[in-house]
Amino acid sequence: MSNGQIDRVIQGAEDLFLQAGIKSVTMDDIAKHLGMSKKTIYHFFSDKNDLVMALVNKKIADDECQILKIIEDSSNVIEEMINMMKTSEEIFSRINPIVVHDLQKYHPEGWAIFQKFKADFLVKTLEDLLTKGIAQGFIRPELDVKILAKMRVNQVEMGFNQSIFPVTQFSTWKVQYQLLEHFNYGICTIKGHKLLNQYKNINNN
Repeated sequence: MSNGQIDRVIQGAEDLFLQAGIKSVTMDDIAKHLGMSKKTIYHFFSDKNDLVMALVNKKIADDECQILKIIEDSSNVIEEMINMMKTSEEIFSRINPIVVHDLQKYHPEGWAIFQKFKADFLVKTLEDLLTKGIAQGFIRPELDVKILAKMRVNQVEMGFNQSIFPVTQFSTWKVQYQLLEHFNYGICTIKGHKLLNQYKNINNN
């Protein structure tokens, strides 16, 4: 199986998982969706869990690249926060909370990889952002960046918890947006608030 075919299978699986969750999608469904035989899929992926693991690793690698590019292209931490907010909207508007639930419950290896990514890369990246923001005068200097970074990263996961925010009552993106807005304005100095509002007005206009 070529790399192009592998990527096509992973993308096809992701499309179906986002629609219906992981548990309810079978390898037959994926094969039918892609118009290929299961034998072709099994040539590279031993089972659905193997495919889920490949998808998790791919999404983590994509997210790392996207976040690092945002940091590189932004002139200050407020611009980083705004750009990450825009990127988050694109991601969260597509995610079905059932996917998060199914990954945690039925694919513990994949969930463990995601948790490690969250604890290592995401928390460290946010700690660095907050530290840099304090030096730039946009983030409140009295904050404990280690506590705030862990809190924010775990807020995202909480926003997908259907026992707290059932999808029948709450829009996934609206929940995530409110949590992010609360965090952004809570960590900023007055100087940071002013610049945050300027960027938001520019984007809204």
